Amino acid sequence: MTRDDLLTLTPDALAALANRGLVKRAAKALDAGTAPAIEVGEDGTVHGRFDDGVTAALPLDADLQTASCTCAAPGVCRHRIGLVLAYQRQFARPTADEDSAPFTPWSPGAVDDDTLTALYGAPALAAARRTLTSGFPARLVRATPADPVARAELRSCTVRFLVPGEVRYAHTDAADAARHEMIVLAVWAFRAADERGLDAGDVPLDVGGAPQDPAAPGTDPGLAAVLALVDDLLLDGARHAGAVATASLRRAARDLDGQGLRWPAAALTDLVAQLDAYRDRTTGHRPERLAELLTELHARHRATVNGGAGPRSRVLGSDEPVETPLRRVRLTGLGCRIGGTDTERTAEVFFAHPDSGTVLVLRKRWPVPEPADAPLTGAQLATRRLGGTPLRTLATGQVVSESAARSASRVVRLASSRVARTRVTPLGGTRPWESLPASVTAPDLATLERQLAALPPRLIRPRVEAELVRAVPVAEVRAIGYDPGDQRLDAVIADADGRTALVSATYDGARPAALDCLAAALDGEFGTPRYLSGPVRRAGGRITISPLAVLTDDGPVLPDLAPGTGDTDLAAAPEDGQDPPAPLDDALRAALTACADAAHHGLRHVPAGVRRRLGDAAAGLATVGLHTAAGHVTALSKALTDDSPEGMVATWVEAQIRLLTTAELC
Repeated sequence: MTRDDLLTLTPDALAALANRGLVKRAAKALDAGTAPAIEVGEDGTVHGRFDDGVTAALPLDADLQTASCTCAAPGVCRHRIGLVLAYQRQFARPTADEDSAPFTPWSPGAVDDDTLTALYGAPALAAARRTLTSGFPARLVRATPADPVARAELRSCTVRFLVPGEVRYAHTDAADAARHEMIVLAVWAFRAADERGLDAGDVPLDVGGAPQDPAAPGTDPGLAAVLALVDDLLLDGARHAGAVATASLRRAARDLDGQGLRWPAAALTDLVAQLDAYRDRTTGHRPERLAELLTELHARHRATVNGGAGPRSRVLGSDEPVETPLRRVRLTGLGCRIGGTDTERTAEVFFAHPDSGTVLVLRKRWPVPEPADAPLTGAQLATRRLGGTPLRTLATGQVVSESAARSASRVVRLASSRVARTRVTPLGGTRPWESLPASVTAPDLATLERQLAALPPRLIRPRVEAELVRAVPVAEVRAIGYDPGDQRLDAVIADADGRTALVSATYDGARPAALDCLAAALDGEFGTPRYLSGPVRRAGGRITISPLAVLTDDGPVLPDLAPGTGDTDLAAAPEDGQDPPAPLDDALRAALTACADAAHHGLRHVPAGVRRRLGDAAAGLATVGLHTAAGHVTALSKALTDDSPEGMVATWVEAQIRLLTTAELC
């Protein structure tokens, strides 16, 4: 009999089940003529005898981990990999006929519980059933002819089904203790989607838990109670928020987290941080950010009450443990961001996780030493160690770790006590970024536009870190220039199809030479730029990128870690030939600033000057054609003098939601 499961295992699948080094070593041995002698038993077991006397067997009902080999290596060894590769070479299907192995759609949900019990044992199903009872969110990507690997992204790990129809070859980056439970949960997630008729290529859903009535989704009492505190803050304003109000909000954030409402709890925690920053008069306070957080809490509450915003877990978060150990994780560095305050520096290292098609972030903070006239800069942090590896090396390398843990918000941690189990190698050219999934490396700017357009509003999206960090191809740099008034460097890049995006970076004392380095990298001083990474968004009618790294023919460039004082004389930007988006941007910015100032003073205490600015902002919105937004701002201006406290809050929230959503789309 022919073992189709072994024939279907690709080199990438074998590398996921073992590691790429073993696959290369086994292939090299076969190329040198040291292939094992193969026998196929009547029961389908593939036996192999190697020249060194080692024998290996691949039973029909076992995966590579549980297959047998007489060598002393633990786990998947080179002999088992070599036996698979040798079998493929000896029994490979003919390739002349394109229809010899057509793609057959399949779903892991078709696997029954008896099969799962036989593969993974009753304890794994019992543990998975406890999780199913409480409910869990999942995002499913179905198999296609272009990518026959179905995958399920769970809260803290990803499960991939590497061989169509064969669940025993499922791979997950969860630690061994949770591996079987995660695979079972992934199968059940696909089964739930199949039963509900959710057959799209990319499906988010909630699995298990208490049944919800779609006609009356309801809300969470804990979140409803918190909104009363939030509304009091909105009415009184940040200017009048005392220690008692801040303490109440901090306690409410802990309560929400205890109830498993991760995203509202995180928003409330950020809100408290804004109040603390205002009280301490630090640079971390921004009225616009405080207003956005107040709006987010109301938006998430409305989404759960009204329904229609997708799975509740994606709006409210989940009750997943803070972090989950990962079994074996492969990450590709996408750059880093240096920031912080007058007393603290923060380094964020961004990694692509190819298996899940997501971006993870590793974060580290350091106190700024005295005296204050000797600031801690990115260049000084470049040699600081994170998980035993210098920051610069980590941000531009390929990481393989067995000592990592990942949170539900996609924050990754490398355990420093197990440094020997983390290896970092250089990128080695542009291929590591080129080979990343389209959800990380956009093939072109048109694809990226479609990805951004398909997202729900940011106010109710999952609060995952590095959600919109992407690697973007650069075919041409059309313009580079500096605006001394805003201390901002702008550049216009184009992809191979001629579509353009704006690259924009502002000066920060924590990274004083970043703009100089970015201008040099885009100008080709470090080699021809091929890719640029960073958070992406729509602004002024086109994609805008806040750069983290530039990948050139000669290697990656990290502007935030560049040495220097930032004293290079940068040229002003020439016109890029596009219509300036300033009027629309300016109108939205003026309206959002006026609404934020109203919240800062408190809706009960808005001065006449702010009310006049709201009227002017409404007129500006109408001038650029945003008549609905203008109507909401006009209603707010009137409500501040004529309405009840409840009416003022409702009108302010309506205006904010409209303005923030419009700004995201424009």
